[in-house]
Amino acid sequence: MGVVGNFRTTVRKNIIFISILFFASCASLKKLPQEHYYEFLYNFNREFKNDTISFHLKNPLKCPVNIKLGKDSLNPNIEYLFGNITLTELQDTIIRFEYPDFNQTNRTKYIVRYGDLNKKIEKNEVAYPFPKGKEYKIIQAYNGKFTHNTLYSQYAIDFDLKIGDTITSVDSGYIVGVIEDYKDYGTSKKWLENDKSNYITIYHPHSGIYTQYVHLDHKGSLVTLGDFVEKGQVIGICGMTGFTTTPHLHFNAKIPTEENGLISTKIEFESGVKGEDLKKKDRVK
Repeated sequence: MGVVGNFRTTVRKNIIFISILFFASCASLKKLPQEHYYEFLYNFNREFKNDTISFHLKNPLKCPVNIKLGKDSLNPNIEYLFGNITLTELQDTIIRFEYPDFNQTNRTKYIVRYGDLNKKIEKNEVAYPFPKGKEYKIIQAYNGKFTHNTLYSQYAIDFDLKIGDTITSVDSGYIVGVIEDYKDYGTSKKWLENDKSNYITIYHPHSGIYTQYVHLDHKGSLVTLGDFVEKGQVIGICGMTGFTTTPHLHFNAKIPTEENGLISTKIEFESGVKGEDLKKKDRVK
């Protein structure tokens, strides 16, 4: 009977292992969505008249944004004349300068990024991104080898929230980015290289920090652009979208930079718990 029991146990383990491989394989083969959704839509208009080019800029967000032009082969000096323009929250303006040789053939490319590069960052303690009284395990910490290994994610923390669990804001601020229309997830390299996850971005004006809550459920945002939220307020529902192998909440605090846009930054939670001290498998509440 002992031999039979061991045989059954071995068979059961093999079945479980094969099942895991099967589902992982299916996830890696899932087709990447053709749709691409944006955190917010930005209107950028140009006008050329009497040897003068005018750029009409309007910031639709309750946070500062900085704008610069991309390289233009037909108008090589235009990006330097335009420079890097910062708009305050909800600001609109017109930038004009003479450019008699402006060639209108090319479409003007531009980059809009969050943040005022001159604003001093003043960090403060924040709450955990889930309701008080709840306890969750950390499945990936700072500088995790799996995905927390770039400028944009090196100080992110993955909490093992399940699909349907509640996500809350770690601090007071304005909703400045929402994506909630993706439905699926995948584990292939294409999914890793193309962000197709649902997430929320919040700007915290008192600190200058932006926080992001990633892998929301389809239609899992409970807030809209422009909303003001309090620390601890419910903002979304956890799901499994984008590049991921398991349901979880990817939490990331970010600061603006000129060359790379928003990059990951260290954060300290309430009660003096430093993010860098939290390790994989730790439980927090």
